[in-house]
Parts: sequence; structure tokens; C-alpha cells
Amino acid sequence: MPADAPTLGDVIRRFGAALLERRGAAVTPAQRAVLSTLGRCHTAALGGHLYVCDACGVEHVAYNSCGNRHCPSCLHHKSAAWLQDRTDELLPAPYFHVVFTVPEEIAALALGNKKAVYSILFRAASETLLEIGADPKHLGATLGFLAILHTWTQTMQHHPHVHCIVPGGGLSPDRSRWIKSRDKFILPVAVLSCLYRKKFLAYLAEAARAGALQFAGVTAPLATAAGFEAFFQEQQAKAWVVYAKPPFGSPEQVLKYLARYTHRVAISDRRIHGIQGDTVTFGYRDNASGLQREMTLDGVEFLRRFLLHVLPRGFVRIRYFGLFANRVRATNVTRCRELLAVAASDAVGVGDVDSACVAPGPASQPEDDRRRRCPACGTGTLLWIASLAPVPAHDAVTHAPTPPDTS
Repeated sequence: MPADAPTLGDVIRRFGAALLERRGAAVTPAQRAVLSTLGRCHTAALGGHLYVCDACGVEHVAYNSCGNRHCPSCLHHKSAAWLQDRTDELLPAPYFHVVFTVPEEIAALALGNKKAVYSILFRAASETLLEIGADPKHLGATLGFLAILHTWTQTMQHHPHVHCIVPGGGLSPDRSRWIKSRDKFILPVAVLSCLYRKKFLAYLAEAARAGALQFAGVTAPLATAAGFEAFFQEQQAKAWVVYAKPPFGSPEQVLKYLARYTHRVAISDRRIHGIQGDTVTFGYRDNASGLQREMTLDGVEFLRRFLLHVLPRGFVRIRYFGLFANRVRATNVTRCRELLAVAASDAVGVGDVDSACVAPGPASQPEDDRRRRCPACGTGTLLWIASLAPVPAHDAVTHAPTPPDTS
């Protein structure tokens, strides 16, 4: 990406104050904290490092990153580190991609109840896969899988859904056999959809009875028992969408997919094409045609859409289930490899990760041991010479004294 290309941080610094002026009452403390943190990313407010070119002598400043999980500029490095840990867990089997979505009325309810509804989404999707996978009428095996929450469309509209990355098979109930799925089919999506809907709505009704849901705006009619019952019946009558994509194939392909998929936010810096006047133009993929298109939004509307996808503090959006549950993952991966007749040493190694997929972003530490090409002369290497302390400043978004980092 060109050095002068606009970033999300630039958009926040340009339109953040206007957003708070127009829509401040609707911006939550968590969203304000994200605006403030991302607005300071790669600026003097966080400090940085001074480099000099060993060829032309030009000095360059690299400001520190914020490290916030909602910041697209900081995710490359986190993705690379996370992938290093995943390489030892891959199995020599095809991997399927199963996606669980919710109807738009459920998505509207989730906006005011993110922690509760997103947790139900994870629970219903994971239990559905494990239950149908264990059914002897289908696979008859214990599955293991990774589940990732995404909440956006290409145009940053709110669309919560869970992506599950599932090996094509699982352990038999007595753990004596690896039961392989069909080459291009793992479980029937119609059966998955019906059970998923049943489980999701049952847990949603349980949350409503416990008073764990809030209703306001378009969901205000659900606050009454009659209103919620009508809503419940309407959702029961809908066909909920669950779909499975073709298997990836090799573990290497899984890694490449995960590298660009797990650590993502609603908009990446490279999709922001320009800031003109009061508007922001960004690229998106038109799912109907498969073509790349551009959309231009008012800057405040752009930020409003981005903030829809700020997660509750501490909410975990990458989770592991079944064979891959955290406490048993190492033991189960070893057993699966034994049954698949592949030793751990034969698994995909760190060196097999495509570096183009996990290229680290700007670091917040000196890079003495990395070679950085000088952008001025194009031939010299930048050498670290000093650290730069953070510069006390007023917050670029709220114009109040800079708050502590909340990443």
C-alpha cells in the first residue's frame, strides 16, 4: 500500500469529532475508546522509533501501533504470530468451511445485545455441528473445529455469522478410529439448519425469560410477552441459512486461508480508496456479480457503520470446540495424527506458511534485526538509532486530554 494511502486512522481523525457531535448519544463507551485508540495509532501520541538510511543518510520516523484488535493496521502482526501457533495443530485431512448465519430480525436484536446474542450464536452453531457429527446416521464421530465470528458485510452493514473450519472427519466414540467424511461432503446443511434454528431460538427464549435481553428501537415491541412470542413464532417459520463451502484440500491451503481470514475487521486500510471533502470512498466485492466495485459514503456514516462491529470488551471471537477445545486439543491432535499415520514431525511446519499472506505490519519495537528498505533512495537499509517518547496531546477525536490506551 502506498505510504500516502488513506487509513482508517485518517478517517477517524477527519470525521471522529463530527460523528460524536451528530450521534454522540448513540456511541457507547466501548466505541468511544476504540475511536480514541485507533485515532492515535501510528501517530506521535504513541511514540515511535527514529531510523537513518545507511546509504543516503535520510532520517525516517516510524510511530508505534496501538495494538487494538479492531485496528486493521495492527492485525497483520497478530495474524502472523497466531498462525505460528496453529501450524502444529493442523491435521493431514481436507478442511471444510461451514457458515452459520442469522435472519435480519435476529441481527437487529443482536445490535443492542451483542454479548448475549453472539454467545448464543457460538453455542448453537457449535452444538449443532457436534451433535449432527456424532449422529451415527451421519458421520458418527467427534468433530473438532475452529469458529470465527464475523459481524459485517462487504459494505460494513451488520450481518453476524460464524465461520467454522472443520477437518473432514473425526474420532470414533471409543477413540480407536479416524472416521473420514466423504471427499466433498461433510454433513447435510438442511439438517444442520433445522437443529441450529431450534437451538438458537431455545437459548434466545431462555435469555429473554431471564431478563438478559434489552429491547429498544425496532426491537421495542419484543419487550412484552405477546410481542416476543409473535417474534419467536415468526423466526421458527423462517428457513435459517447454513451453508458449506468446498474443502480447502491441503493443510497449506488452510493456513493461507486462515492467514487472511481470522484476524480481520469490517474494513481494511487497503480497501479505503480516498477521502474527498466530507466523504470516504472504499472498495467492496459485489456478491451478486463477484465484481469489485466502489462505494462512497458520508464520513460520519462510514464511521457509524464501522462502530457497529466493535465487540464487547473481553469478548472472544475465535473459539475452539470438540476435539480442539483448549484443554484437550494437544492430546486429541496427537491421537488423530496417530490414527492418520502421520507423525507430528511430518505436519506442516512454520516454514511452510506463505509469508505473503502473513506479512507483518508496522511494529512497535526497534527493528535492529530486520532489513527495511529506505523509501527515499530505494537502495539503502534503515537502521534504528533512537526511541521516541509519546508526545502528550489532545485526543484527535474527542479533543479532550488523551486517555490511557484501552487496547
